[in-house]
Amino acid sequence: MAYWLLKSEPDAFSWDDLVAKGAKGEPWSGVRNFTARNNMKAMQLGDLCFFYHSNIGKEVVGICEVIALAHPDPTDDTGKWQCVDVKAIEPLPRPVTLEAAKLNPRLAEMSLVTSFRLSVQPVTEKEWAEVCKMGGLAPTKRAKKA
Repeated sequence: MAYWLLKSEPDAFSWDDLVAKGAKGEPWSGVRNFTARNNMKAMQLGDLCFFYHSNIGKEVVGICEVIALAHPDPTDDTGKWQCVDVKAIEPLPRPVTLEAAKLNPRLAEMSLVTSFRLSVQPVTEKEWAEVCKMGGLAPTKRAKKA
């Protein structure tokens, strides 16, 4: 299993919007960055992702799961962009802000801190555990299935 972070502007598509999609989830479409696209191509079924509200809030607010492998992005007419489908698993009891992540020395190398513009980022197992702990989830706790 791998871990990731997905960014979305909450006024365009929020955590609540993903939750409302239920078990069918939603394509993570509209990504137009080659590194982010390649990260999605590397994702496997069952990989877990932090859902990050960018622009407004700037905080990790929930955990979602990859439920469909990379496939053509339905919002792309060129055929070069891909997306995965994700579904909401659970909210973080305490959102983890970008400011808090930057202040935590255990997260100094996290892509969120070092490459904060990238919309789809890998997360190490140690970073995953630390953010979960900061957000009020037991570090060893697996996301519960919805």
